[in-house]
Amino acid sequence: MAWTVIFTDRFNDWYQQQPEGLQDRIAALLWTLRCSGPLVGRPLVDTVKGSRYPNLKELRVQYGGEPWRVFFAFDAARQAVVLCAGNKRSQKLFYDALIRQAEEEFFLHVRAMEKQNENS
Repeated sequence: MAWTVIFTDRFNDWYQQQPEGLQDRIAALLWTLRCSGPLVGRPLVDTVKGSRYPNLKELRVQYGGEPWRVFFAFDAARQAVVLCAGNKRSQKLFYDALIRQAEEEFFLHVRAMEKQNENS
């Protein structure tokens, strides 16, 4: 079974600005997510601690000797929603900032789904 993977504008804008090699590495992991869905586990995926969403996950990417993280969550429609990403290296408050971004993006996504369901 193939899982649906969708991207927020925030993630897509960030992704388009990254070097081709990093894009390729992330695309390969997203393909794994598409093929295996929530069954993908460590070391490729881990649960993000400290989020109000217990289903918030991170793809763990190594590129150029540096750790990169791509945050995503599965929604009620069982789609993987790729929310935001960044370079974890030398950012003391990396998780605080990225969790806030991811939560904001996921909240907006869930709200849009609810409005769409109301109008159906």
